[in-house]
Amino acid sequence: MTKYLLMYENGDRSLAATYFLAHREAWSAFVQRGVLLMIGPVVNAPSFGALAVFTTREDAEAFAKSNPFVIHGVVSRWSVADWREALS
Repeated sequence: MTKYLLMYENGDRSLAATYFLAHREAWSAFVQRGVLLMIGPVVNAPSFGALAVFTTREDAEAFAKSNPFVIHGVVSRWSVADWREALS
């Protein structure tokens, strides 16, 4: 089954605390709808910020475009890639 990886590159990480609650509210809505399966920061990768796994490309893109971290520069760039999960 194909899933969709949303990949973030770090922007101005000093703003993360300011926008974290709004960021969490944004992803919580996608989790409640069942389209966001996993989300989290990448540790020990200076420029690579986070990954999220979605059930549809449309939802991954909608999340990124509306995410306070993207809007306010915590994330500098994002992309979505098709991912075929091998264990499912």
